[in-house]
Amino acid sequence: MKRDNKTLDQIYDLFALRILVNSIKDCYAALGVVHEMYSPMPGRFKDYIAVPKPNMYQSIHTTLLGDKGTPFEVQIRTWDMHRVAEYGIAAHWAYKEASYFGKKQPSVKVQEDKLAWLRETLEWQSEMQDPQEFLNTLKTELFEDEVYVFTPKGAIKVLPRGATPIDFAYTIHAEIGNRMTGCKINSKMMPIITPLQSGDIVEIITSDNSKGPSRDWLKFVKSSTAKNRIKSWFKKEQKAENIEKGKDLIEKEVKRIGFSHSDLFKTEYIDPMLEKYRYKNLDEMYAAVGFGANSAVKIIARMLQEYRKEHQEEDIEKKIEELKKAKHRKPKPSNSGIVVKGIDNCLVKLSKCCNPVPGDEIVGYITKGRGVSVHRKDCVNVKDLLSEENRMIDVEWYDENNTSYQVEIEIYSNDRSGLLMDILREIGTTKAKILGVNTKTTKERIAIMNITLEVENLDELNKAQKAIRKVDSVYEVKRKGKVDNILN
Repeated sequence: MKRDNKTLDQIYDLFALRILVNSIKDCYAALGVVHEMYSPMPGRFKDYIAVPKPNMYQSIHTTLLGDKGTPFEVQIRTWDMHRVAEYGIAAHWAYKEASYFGKKQPSVKVQEDKLAWLRETLEWQSEMQDPQEFLNTLKTELFEDEVYVFTPKGAIKVLPRGATPIDFAYTIHAEIGNRMTGCKINSKMMPIITPLQSGDIVEIITSDNSKGPSRDWLKFVKSSTAKNRIKSWFKKEQKAENIEKGKDLIEKEVKRIGFSHSDLFKTEYIDPMLEKYRYKNLDEMYAAVGFGANSAVKIIARMLQEYRKEHQEEDIEKKIEELKKAKHRKPKPSNSGIVVKGIDNCLVKLSKCCNPVPGDEIVGYITKGRGVSVHRKDCVNVKDLLSEENRMIDVEWYDENNTSYQVEIEIYSNDRSGLLMDILREIGTTKAKILGVNTKTTKERIAIMNITLEVENLDELNKAQKAIRKVDSVYEVKRKGKVDNILN
Protein backbone atom coordinates (compact mmCIF):
# COMPACT_ATOMS: atom_id res chain seq x y z
CA MET A 1 0.00 0.00 0.00
CA LYS A 2 2.83 2.42 0.82
CA ARG A 3 4.81 1.57 -2.30
CA ASP A 4 1.89 1.89 -4.73
CA ASN A 5 0.10 4.67 -2.81
CA LYS A 6 -3.13 2.65 -2.47
CA THR A 7 -5.83 2.54 0.17
CA LEU A 8 -7.15 -0.66 1.76
CA ASP A 9 -10.24 -0.76 -0.46
CA GLN A 10 -7.96 -0.86 -3.52
CA ILE A 11 -6.33 -4.11 -2.40
CA TYR A 12 -8.37 -6.73 -4.24
CA ASP A 13 -6.53 -9.85 -3.10
CA LEU A 14 -6.81 -9.22 0.64
CA PHE A 15 -8.97 -12.34 0.67
CA ALA A 16 -8.06 -15.08 -1.78
CA LEU A 17 -9.14 -18.58 -2.73
CA ARG A 18 -7.08 -21.06 -4.73
CA ILE A 19 -8.77 -23.89 -6.61
CA LEU A 20 -6.63 -26.87 -7.70
CA VAL A 21 -8.03 -29.22 -10.34
CA ASN A 22 -6.81 -32.16 -12.42
CA SER A 23 -6.92 -30.77 -15.96
CA ILE A 24 -6.94 -27.56 -17.99
CA LYS A 25 -10.54 -28.35 -19.00
CA ASP A 26 -11.50 -28.39 -15.32
CA CYS A 27 -9.85 -24.97 -14.84
CA TYR A 28 -12.26 -23.32 -17.25
CA ALA A 29 -15.19 -25.32 -15.87
CA ALA A 30 -14.37 -24.05 -12.37
CA LEU A 31 -14.08 -20.51 -13.75
CA GLY A 32 -17.61 -20.80 -15.14
CA VAL A 33 -18.92 -21.92 -11.75
CA VAL A 34 -17.40 -19.03 -9.76
CA HIS A 35 -18.47 -16.43 -12.37
CA GLU A 36 -22.00 -17.78 -12.13
CA MET A 37 -22.00 -17.51 -8.34
CA TYR A 38 -20.34 -14.04 -8.02
CA SER A 39 -19.98 -10.96 -10.20
CA PRO A 40 -16.48 -10.59 -11.73
CA MET A 41 -14.78 -7.19 -11.54
CA PRO A 42 -14.05 -5.72 -15.01
CA GLY A 43 -10.36 -5.51 -15.88
CA ARG A 44 -9.35 -7.92 -13.12
CA PHE A 45 -9.27 -11.15 -15.17
CA LYS A 46 -5.95 -12.66 -16.31
CA ASP A 47 -5.58 -15.95 -18.16
CA TYR A 48 -1.99 -17.09 -17.65
CA ILE A 49 -2.92 -20.57 -18.89
CA ALA A 50 -3.60 -19.43 -22.45
CA VAL A 51 -0.69 -16.96 -22.23
CA PRO A 52 1.90 -18.22 -19.70
CA LYS A 53 4.44 -15.89 -18.11
CA PRO A 54 8.01 -16.13 -19.48
CA ASN A 55 9.03 -18.19 -16.42
CA MET A 56 6.29 -20.76 -17.23
CA TYR A 57 3.89 -19.62 -14.47
CA GLN A 58 0.32 -20.63 -15.37
CA SER A 59 -2.95 -19.90 -13.59
CA ILE A 60 -6.30 -18.15 -14.07
CA HIS A 61 -6.73 -15.04 -11.91
CA THR A 62 -10.13 -13.42 -11.45
CA THR A 63 -11.41 -10.93 -8.88
CA LEU A 64 -15.02 -11.33 -7.71
CA LEU A 65 -17.39 -9.22 -5.59
CA GLY A 66 -18.72 -10.99 -2.47
CA ASP A 67 -22.27 -10.76 -1.09
CA LYS A 68 -21.37 -7.69 1.00
CA GLY A 69 -19.42 -5.99 -1.79
CA THR A 70 -16.02 -7.17 -0.54
CA PRO A 71 -13.69 -8.08 -3.41
CA PHE A 72 -11.71 -11.32 -3.28
CA GLU A 73 -9.35 -13.05 -5.69
CA VAL A 74 -9.69 -16.57 -7.04
CA GLN A 75 -6.77 -18.46 -8.59
CA ILE A 76 -7.53 -21.60 -10.59
CA ARG A 77 -4.78 -23.97 -11.71
CA THR A 78 -3.89 -27.64 -12.18
CA TRP A 79 -1.66 -29.56 -9.78
CA ASP A 80 1.22 -29.39 -12.26
CA MET A 81 0.83 -25.61 -12.58
CA HIS A 82 0.74 -25.36 -8.79
CA ARG A 83 4.02 -27.24 -8.53
CA VAL A 84 5.72 -24.77 -10.87
CA ALA A 85 4.30 -21.79 -8.93
CA GLU A 86 5.31 -23.12 -5.51
CA TYR A 87 8.66 -24.77 -6.18
CA GLY A 88 9.95 -23.24 -9.41
CA ILE A 89 10.67 -24.45 -12.91
CA ALA A 90 13.78 -26.51 -11.99
CA ALA A 91 12.02 -28.46 -9.22
CA HIS A 92 9.04 -29.07 -11.47
CA TRP A 93 11.25 -30.39 -14.27
CA ALA A 94 13.09 -32.71 -11.88
CA TYR A 95 9.75 -33.99 -10.54
CA LYS A 96 8.48 -34.77 -14.02
CA GLU A 97 11.72 -36.52 -14.99
CA ALA A 98 11.49 -38.67 -11.85
CA SER A 99 7.88 -39.58 -12.60
CA TYR A 100 8.92 -40.72 -16.08
CA PHE A 101 11.67 -42.96 -14.73
CA GLY A 102 11.22 -46.40 -16.27
CA LYS A 103 8.43 -45.15 -18.52
CA LYS A 104 8.19 -43.39 -21.85
CA GLN A 105 10.27 -40.19 -21.88
CA PRO A 106 8.50 -36.87 -22.59
CA SER A 107 8.59 -35.60 -26.16
CA VAL A 108 11.34 -33.30 -27.42
CA LYS A 109 8.74 -30.55 -27.88
CA VAL A 110 7.69 -30.78 -24.20
CA GLN A 111 11.31 -30.62 -23.07
CA GLU A 112 12.02 -27.66 -25.36
CA ASP A 113 9.03 -25.77 -23.94
CA LYS A 114 10.17 -26.40 -20.40
CA LEU A 115 13.76 -25.33 -21.04
CA ALA A 116 13.14 -22.31 -23.30
CA TRP A 117 13.08 -19.80 -20.47
CA LEU A 118 15.94 -21.48 -18.63
CA ARG A 119 18.05 -21.44 -21.79
CA GLU A 120 17.34 -17.75 -22.34
CA THR A 121 18.30 -17.04 -18.72
CA LEU A 122 21.64 -18.81 -19.18
CA GLU A 123 22.20 -16.73 -22.33
CA TRP A 124 21.77 -13.53 -20.29
CA GLN A 125 24.24 -14.80 -17.71
CA SER A 126 26.89 -15.61 -20.30
CA GLU A 127 26.73 -12.05 -21.65
CA MET A 128 27.03 -10.32 -18.27
CA GLN A 129 30.20 -10.03 -16.18
CA ASP A 130 28.41 -8.30 -13.29
CA PRO A 131 26.41 -10.72 -11.06
CA GLN A 132 24.28 -7.85 -9.72
CA GLU A 133 23.28 -6.87 -13.26
CA PHE A 134 22.22 -10.47 -13.95
CA LEU A 135 20.18 -10.59 -10.74
CA ASN A 136 18.42 -7.32 -11.60
CA THR A 137 17.65 -8.69 -15.08
CA LEU A 138 16.19 -11.86 -13.62
CA LYS A 139 14.05 -9.91 -11.14
CA THR A 140 12.75 -7.69 -13.93
CA GLU A 141 11.73 -10.66 -16.06
CA LEU A 142 10.03 -12.41 -13.16
CA PHE A 143 8.11 -9.62 -11.51
CA GLU A 144 7.35 -6.79 -13.95
CA ASP A 145 3.80 -6.44 -15.25
CA GLU A 146 3.35 -7.59 -18.82
CA VAL A 147 1.60 -6.42 -21.95
CA TYR A 148 0.25 -8.89 -24.53
CA VAL A 149 0.69 -7.97 -28.17
CA PHE A 150 0.12 -9.84 -31.43
CA THR A 151 2.02 -10.52 -34.63
CA PRO A 152 0.09 -9.93 -37.89
CA LYS A 153 -0.51 -13.71 -37.97
CA GLY A 154 -2.07 -13.71 -34.48
CA ALA A 155 0.82 -15.11 -32.42
CA ILE A 156 0.94 -13.67 -28.88
CA LYS A 157 4.11 -12.07 -27.53
CA VAL A 158 4.50 -11.26 -23.82
CA LEU A 159 6.59 -8.14 -23.09
CA PRO A 160 7.33 -6.02 -20.00
CA ARG A 161 5.05 -3.06 -19.41
CA GLY A 162 6.35 -0.02 -21.32
CA ALA A 163 8.01 -2.18 -24.00
CA THR A 164 8.40 -0.78 -27.52
CA PRO A 165 8.30 -2.26 -31.05
CA ILE A 166 12.08 -2.64 -30.70
CA ASP A 167 11.50 -5.10 -27.84
CA PHE A 168 8.88 -6.85 -29.98
CA ALA A 169 11.28 -7.21 -32.93
CA TYR A 170 14.07 -8.74 -30.84
CA THR A 171 11.58 -11.12 -29.20
CA ILE A 172 10.87 -12.57 -32.66
CA HIS A 173 14.54 -12.90 -33.71
CA ALA A 174 17.82 -11.07 -33.25
CA GLU A 175 18.18 -10.48 -37.00
CA ILE A 176 14.68 -8.95 -37.19
CA GLY A 177 15.70 -6.44 -34.53
CA ASN A 178 19.08 -5.72 -36.11
CA ARG A 179 17.54 -5.01 -39.56
CA MET A 180 14.53 -3.09 -38.21
CA THR A 181 13.84 0.27 -39.90
CA GLY A 182 10.23 0.99 -38.89
CA CYS A 183 6.99 -0.46 -37.54
CA LYS A 184 3.21 -0.46 -37.84
CA ILE A 185 0.97 -0.59 -34.79
CA ASN A 186 -2.60 -1.60 -35.61
CA SER A 187 -1.84 -1.03 -39.34
CA LYS A 188 -0.63 2.54 -38.71
CA MET A 189 3.00 3.70 -39.12
CA MET A 190 4.33 4.69 -35.68
CA PRO A 191 7.70 5.61 -34.13
CA ILE A 192 9.69 2.54 -33.10
CA ILE A 193 9.92 3.84 -29.51
CA THR A 194 6.12 3.97 -29.01
CA PRO A 195 5.09 2.15 -25.76
CA LEU A 196 2.93 -0.86 -26.63
CA GLN A 197 -0.49 -1.61 -25.12
CA SER A 198 -2.10 -5.00 -24.58
CA GLY A 199 -4.00 -6.05 -27.71
CA ASP A 200 -1.82 -4.09 -30.16
CA ILE A 201 -1.03 -5.80 -33.47
CA VAL A 202 2.59 -5.02 -34.35
CA GLU A 203 4.27 -5.38 -37.73
CA ILE A 204 8.03 -4.88 -38.04
CA ILE A 205 9.49 -3.33 -41.22
CA THR A 206 13.04 -4.46 -42.02
CA SER A 207 15.65 -3.70 -44.66
CA ASP A 208 18.76 -5.57 -45.80
CA ASN A 209 20.46 -2.18 -46.12
CA SER A 210 19.95 -1.37 -42.43
CA LYS A 211 23.15 -0.32 -40.66
CA GLY A 212 22.06 -2.13 -37.52
CA PRO A 213 20.71 -0.97 -34.15
CA SER A 214 21.45 2.39 -32.56
CA ARG A 215 22.99 2.71 -29.11
CA ASP A 216 20.11 5.07 -28.29
CA TRP A 217 17.75 2.08 -28.46
CA LEU A 218 19.17 0.92 -25.13
CA LYS A 219 17.51 3.97 -23.52
CA PHE A 220 14.03 2.86 -24.61
CA VAL A 221 13.92 -0.94 -24.59
CA LYS A 222 12.49 -2.70 -21.53
CA SER A 223 13.06 -6.41 -22.15
CA SER A 224 16.30 -8.13 -21.20
CA THR A 225 16.27 -10.00 -24.52
CA ALA A 226 16.36 -6.76 -26.53
CA LYS A 227 19.04 -5.16 -24.33
CA ASN A 228 21.34 -8.17 -24.50
CA ARG A 229 20.92 -8.68 -28.25
CA ILE A 230 21.63 -5.01 -29.00
CA LYS A 231 24.76 -5.11 -26.83
CA SER A 232 25.80 -8.37 -28.46
CA TRP A 233 25.51 -6.80 -31.94
CA PHE A 234 27.81 -3.92 -31.01
CA LYS A 235 30.30 -6.31 -29.45
CA LYS A 236 30.50 -8.42 -32.62
CA GLU A 237 30.21 -5.73 -35.29
CA GLN A 238 32.68 -3.34 -33.71
CA LYS A 239 34.98 -5.88 -32.07
CA ALA A 240 38.16 -4.73 -33.86
CA GLU A 241 37.42 -1.09 -33.04
CA ASN A 242 36.59 -1.96 -29.43
CA ILE A 243 39.80 -3.96 -29.04
CA GLU A 244 41.93 -1.00 -30.17
CA LYS A 245 39.99 1.39 -27.97
CA GLY A 246 40.35 -0.99 -25.02
CA LYS A 247 44.10 -1.32 -25.54
CA ASP A 248 44.44 2.45 -25.55
CA LEU A 249 42.42 2.81 -22.32
CA ILE A 250 44.41 0.07 -20.60
CA GLU A 251 47.73 1.58 -21.67
CA LYS A 252 46.71 5.02 -20.38
CA GLU A 253 45.72 3.52 -17.03
CA VAL A 254 49.05 1.65 -16.76
CA LYS A 255 50.96 4.88 -17.39
CA ARG A 256 48.75 6.82 -14.96
CA ILE A 257 49.77 4.60 -12.05
CA GLY A 258 53.44 4.82 -12.99
CA PHE A 259 54.00 1.32 -14.36
CA SER A 260 55.17 0.01 -17.70
CA HIS A 261 53.33 -2.53 -19.85
CA SER A 262 56.06 -5.14 -19.31
CA ASP A 263 55.77 -4.75 -15.50
CA LEU A 264 52.14 -5.85 -15.33
CA PHE A 265 51.40 -7.91 -18.42
CA LYS A 266 52.82 -11.20 -17.29
CA THR A 267 51.01 -14.52 -17.28
CA GLU A 268 50.93 -14.75 -13.47
CA TYR A 269 49.10 -11.38 -13.26
CA ILE A 270 46.93 -11.75 -16.38
CA ASP A 271 45.40 -15.18 -15.68
CA PRO A 272 43.73 -14.28 -12.32
CA MET A 273 42.21 -11.18 -13.95
CA LEU A 274 40.84 -13.17 -16.91
CA GLU A 275 39.43 -15.76 -14.52
CA LYS A 276 37.75 -13.16 -12.31
CA TYR A 277 35.94 -11.49 -15.22
CA ARG A 278 35.45 -14.72 -17.22
CA TYR A 279 37.31 -13.58 -20.33
CA LYS A 280 38.68 -16.25 -22.67
CA ASN A 281 41.65 -14.16 -23.75
CA LEU A 282 43.13 -10.66 -23.75
CA ASP A 283 41.31 -9.60 -26.92
CA GLU A 284 37.98 -10.36 -25.26
CA MET A 285 39.05 -8.26 -22.28
CA TYR A 286 40.18 -5.36 -24.51
CA ALA A 287 36.89 -5.51 -26.42
CA ALA A 288 34.87 -5.37 -23.18
CA VAL A 289 36.83 -2.32 -21.96
CA GLY A 290 36.50 -0.61 -25.35
CA PHE A 291 32.78 -1.34 -25.47
CA GLY A 292 32.26 -0.01 -21.94
CA ALA A 293 31.20 -3.30 -20.33
CA ASN A 294 34.17 -3.03 -17.95
CA SER A 295 36.63 -0.32 -16.95
CA ALA A 296 40.39 -0.13 -17.34
CA VAL A 297 40.66 0.86 -13.66
CA LYS A 298 39.04 -2.42 -12.50
CA ILE A 299 41.15 -4.53 -14.86
CA ILE A 300 44.46 -3.00 -13.77
CA ALA A 301 43.46 -3.01 -10.10
CA ARG A 302 42.96 -6.79 -10.25
CA MET A 303 46.36 -7.30 -11.88
CA LEU A 304 48.00 -5.01 -9.31
CA GLN A 305 46.70 -7.25 -6.52
CA GLU A 306 48.78 -10.11 -7.93
CA TYR A 307 51.74 -7.87 -8.68
CA ARG A 308 51.90 -6.58 -5.11
CA LYS A 309 51.57 -10.06 -3.67
CA GLU A 310 54.53 -11.39 -5.62
CA HIS A 311 56.71 -8.34 -6.22
CA GLN A 312 56.57 -5.21 -4.12
CA GLU A 313 56.44 -6.71 -0.68
CA GLU A 314 58.96 -9.37 -1.58
CA ASP A 315 61.23 -6.64 -2.93
CA ILE A 316 61.24 -4.64 0.30
CA GLU A 317 61.66 -7.79 2.40
CA LYS A 318 64.58 -8.82 0.18
CA LYS A 319 66.26 -5.45 0.62
CA ILE A 320 65.92 -5.73 4.39
CA GLU A 321 67.50 -9.20 4.36
CA GLU A 322 70.36 -7.88 2.24
CA LEU A 323 70.77 -5.02 4.68
CA LYS A 324 71.43 -7.40 7.55
CA LYS A 325 74.45 -8.76 5.66
CA ALA A 326 75.75 -5.38 4.47
CA LYS A 327 78.38 -3.44 6.48
CA HIS A 328 80.01 -0.01 6.37
CA ARG A 329 77.70 1.36 3.68
CA LYS A 330 77.30 5.10 3.37
CA PRO A 331 73.58 5.82 3.81
CA LYS A 332 71.67 7.55 1.04
CA PRO A 333 68.36 9.33 1.73
CA SER A 334 65.03 8.65 0.08
CA ASN A 335 63.12 11.41 -1.70
CA SER A 336 61.52 12.19 1.67
CA GLY A 337 64.90 12.89 3.30
CA ILE A 338 64.73 9.66 5.32
CA VAL A 339 67.48 7.08 5.70
CA VAL A 340 65.99 3.59 6.09
CA LYS A 341 68.65 1.60 7.89
CA GLY A 342 71.08 2.15 5.01
CA ILE A 343 68.80 1.02 2.17
CA ASP A 344 69.25 3.17 -0.95
CA ASN A 345 66.25 4.53 -2.86
CA CYS A 346 63.72 2.80 -0.65
CA LEU A 347 60.08 3.75 -1.15
CA VAL A 348 59.27 5.93 1.88
CA LYS A 349 56.03 7.64 2.79
CA LEU A 350 55.64 10.22 5.58
CA SER A 351 52.50 9.30 7.46
CA LYS A 352 49.69 11.85 7.19
CA CYS A 353 48.34 10.98 10.64
CA CYS A 354 51.28 12.76 12.34
CA ASN A 355 53.21 14.59 9.55
CA PRO A 356 56.79 14.16 10.92
CA VAL A 357 59.39 16.87 10.21
CA PRO A 358 63.18 16.87 10.78
CA GLY A 359 63.86 17.01 14.49
CA ASP A 360 60.98 14.70 15.42
CA GLU A 361 61.84 11.28 16.80
CA ILE A 362 60.62 8.82 14.17
CA VAL A 363 60.02 5.10 13.61
CA GLY A 364 59.51 3.11 10.42
CA TYR A 365 56.91 0.47 9.62
CA ILE A 366 57.17 -1.92 6.66
CA THR A 367 53.77 -1.83 4.93
CA LYS A 368 52.36 -4.43 2.58
CA GLY A 369 53.12 -3.23 -0.92
CA ARG A 370 53.73 0.47 -0.11
CA GLY A 371 57.30 0.52 1.17
CA VAL A 372 58.12 2.04 4.57
CA SER A 373 55.69 4.30 6.40
CA VAL A 374 57.35 6.82 8.76
CA HIS A 375 55.61 7.97 11.97
CA ARG A 376 56.57 10.16 14.91
CA LYS A 377 57.27 8.12 18.01
CA ASP A 378 54.47 9.86 19.86
CA CYS A 379 51.92 9.22 17.06
CA VAL A 380 48.70 7.71 18.37
CA ASN A 381 48.89 4.93 15.73
CA VAL A 382 52.36 3.70 16.72
CA LYS A 383 50.99 1.74 19.68
CA ASP A 384 49.03 -0.48 17.30
CA LEU A 385 52.04 -0.93 15.01
CA LEU A 386 54.37 -2.02 17.83
CA SER A 387 52.43 -5.29 18.11
CA GLU A 388 54.12 -6.34 14.83
CA GLU A 389 57.76 -5.96 15.88
CA ASN A 390 59.03 -7.90 12.86
CA ARG A 391 57.73 -5.12 10.58
CA MET A 392 59.31 -2.23 12.51
CA ILE A 393 62.57 -0.81 11.10
CA ASP A 394 65.01 1.90 12.19
CA VAL A 395 64.81 5.17 10.29
CA GLU A 396 66.49 8.56 10.72
CA TRP A 397 66.60 12.01 9.21
CA TYR A 398 69.38 12.72 6.72
CA ASP A 399 71.36 15.70 8.06
CA GLU A 400 72.49 17.09 4.70
CA ASN A 401 69.06 17.00 3.13
CA ASN A 402 67.26 20.30 2.45
CA THR A 403 63.82 18.85 1.72
CA SER A 404 60.77 20.89 2.78
CA TYR A 405 57.90 19.34 4.75
CA GLN A 406 54.25 20.14 5.15
CA VAL A 407 52.75 20.35 8.60
CA GLU A 408 49.34 21.49 9.80
CA ILE A 409 48.78 23.51 12.95
CA GLU A 410 45.55 24.31 14.74
CA ILE A 411 44.90 27.69 16.36
CA TYR A 412 42.18 28.57 18.91
CA SER A 413 41.38 32.21 19.58
CA ASN A 414 38.63 34.56 20.68
CA ASP A 415 37.20 35.99 17.50
CA ARG A 416 37.84 39.62 16.67
CA SER A 417 38.29 41.91 13.68
CA GLY A 418 41.67 41.66 11.94
CA LEU A 419 42.62 38.41 13.74
CA LEU A 420 43.61 36.43 10.62
CA MET A 421 45.70 39.28 9.20
CA ASP A 422 47.65 39.58 12.48
CA ILE A 423 48.37 35.82 12.54
CA LEU A 424 49.53 35.75 8.91
CA ARG A 425 51.73 38.79 9.55
CA GLU A 426 53.49 37.05 12.45
CA ILE A 427 54.05 33.88 10.44
CA GLY A 428 55.60 36.07 7.74
CA THR A 429 58.36 37.06 10.16
CA THR A 430 59.59 33.43 10.18
CA LYS A 431 60.97 31.17 7.42
CA ALA A 432 57.81 29.06 7.35
CA LYS A 433 55.77 29.29 4.13
CA ILE A 434 51.96 29.36 4.24
CA LEU A 435 50.38 26.78 1.91
CA GLY A 436 46.76 26.87 3.02
CA VAL A 437 44.35 28.43 5.52
CA ASN A 438 40.95 27.19 6.70
CA THR A 439 38.93 29.05 9.33
CA LYS A 440 35.59 28.76 11.09
CA THR A 441 33.88 30.51 13.99
CA THR A 442 31.63 28.78 16.55
CA LYS A 443 28.40 30.15 18.03
CA GLU A 444 30.43 31.09 21.12
CA ARG A 445 32.60 33.34 18.91
CA ILE A 446 35.61 31.05 19.14
CA ALA A 447 37.76 31.20 16.00
CA ILE A 448 39.35 27.88 14.94
CA MET A 449 42.03 28.06 12.25
CA ASN A 450 43.86 25.26 10.46
CA ILE A 451 47.00 26.52 8.74
CA THR A 452 49.25 24.36 6.53
CA LEU A 453 52.91 25.41 6.64
CA GLU A 454 56.00 24.34 4.72
CA VAL A 455 59.09 24.09 6.91
CA GLU A 456 62.57 22.55 6.62
CA ASN A 457 62.85 21.30 10.19
CA LEU A 458 61.36 21.25 13.67
CA ASP A 459 63.15 24.43 14.75
CA GLU A 460 61.41 26.47 12.01
CA LEU A 461 58.05 25.04 13.08
CA ASN A 462 58.65 25.93 16.75
CA LYS A 463 59.52 29.54 15.81
CA ALA A 464 56.34 29.84 13.73
CA GLN A 465 54.18 28.55 16.60
CA LYS A 466 55.91 30.86 19.09
CA ALA A 467 55.22 33.85 16.83
CA ILE A 468 51.52 32.94 16.55
CA ARG A 469 51.18 32.77 20.35
CA LYS A 470 52.20 36.44 20.55
CA VAL A 471 49.04 37.48 18.67
CA ASP A 472 46.39 39.10 20.89
CA SER A 473 43.34 36.86 21.61
CA VAL A 474 45.14 33.60 20.65
CA TYR A 475 45.05 31.18 23.57
CA GLU A 476 46.12 27.82 22.09
CA VAL A 477 48.39 26.69 19.24
CA LYS A 478 48.97 23.00 18.62
CA ARG A 479 50.29 20.76 15.91
CA LYS A 480 47.66 18.47 14.44
CA GLY A 481 48.23 14.76 14.82
CA LYS A 482 50.34 15.07 17.98
CA VAL A 483 49.20 14.07 21.44
CA ASP A 484 50.93 16.91 23.30
CA ASN A 485 51.81 20.44 22.24
CA ILE A 486 55.20 20.57 20.52
CA LEU A 487 56.65 23.09 22.98
CA ASN A 488 55.29 21.54 26.18
